[in-house]
Amino acid sequence: MRANTLIMIVLAGVFGVLAVVLANIWLAGQRSAMAEANGTQRDTVVVAAVSLKFGDALSADKLREIAWPADAIPTGAFKTTKEALAGEGARQALQTIGVNEPILATKITGPGQRATLSAVIGEGMKAVSIRVNDVLGVAGFVFPGDRVDVLLTRTVRDSDGADKSFVDVLLQSMKVLAVDQVADESKDSPTVVKAVTLEASTKDAQKLTLAAGAGQLSLALRQAAASKGETTERVTLSDLTGETPDDVAKRQAELDKKAAADAMAEAERKRADDKIAGLAQAVERVGSRLDELGKAKPIPVAAPAPAAKDVVKEVIKYVQPEPPARATVGVFRGVKLETYDVPRQP
Repeated sequence: MRANTLIMIVLAGVFGVLAVVLANIWLAGQRSAMAEANGTQRDTVVVAAVSLKFGDALSADKLREIAWPADAIPTGAFKTTKEALAGEGARQALQTIGVNEPILATKITGPGQRATLSAVIGEGMKAVSIRVNDVLGVAGFVFPGDRVDVLLTRTVRDSDGADKSFVDVLLQSMKVLAVDQVADESKDSPTVVKAVTLEASTKDAQKLTLAAGAGQLSLALRQAAASKGETTERVTLSDLTGETPDDVAKRQAELDKKAAADAMAEAERKRADDKIAGLAQAVERVGSRLDELGKAKPIPVAAPAPAAKDVVKEVIKYVQPEPPARATVGVFRGVKLETYDVPRQP
């Protein structure tokens, strides 16, 4: 037998023995874990038997009880279905609850309560709505449960009379409670909305209400996991173009001067148009007056008889002129014309 073949057989045997040892160690660990689990005290927890959406009413066929470690029961969970459905009136889901997800008191309403927006507002918080459009509302990609930053765009006039525009981050990481009149967090299709309702403290609600009349509000959608605030600064036109505020003010002054000149020229044109219109009206009135005078009948006036004058008669007599004493006679000689001055015969 060759040496290489012998070495391969020995290595195969070693690896086989090693695999058996490791498998026995793993099985022993599993048996130990199962033994410990059997010694742990067990309890039950109510979970969703089907997927629940915002506003779905809880019933016995939508819930079920499963085994759960007694020392790991979530806060607000129900141990029995009867406990979850206790009270007068049905409970409703306040948010999406998946299959086998524990039913918690914070995710459902009280007995007989409806799933309204007020039921999902946190303690000490308020709901305030702001108006948006297809652009300011992040093209409809904001859904209930998202976090957004609120931006405020304003234009103010400084002491020099120049308008300056800037954008500030008014509030950060605001929770979206509803878009338009939909508060269901399971909504996943983009929709252009007209209003977004945010969860805010009393002071933040005052800021939003005041800012809505002071400028234009817009939303910036945050990353789902980014809930912490960040350092922000004001952005002005000079940050966009690299110009200094003096350059912006100078250009604005030139624009204002041009606008004033255009307004003055427009006023002059209006005055000239008014004068022309006045002259046209005056000419029209004169023409109308002349037409009226032309239509009036003239008053006959007796003309005075002409004065008698002496009649002078003139007599015209024709006198025959005397003929000239000499005459000019022309004679052709071949093609040549010769003239002769001869005395006229009586």
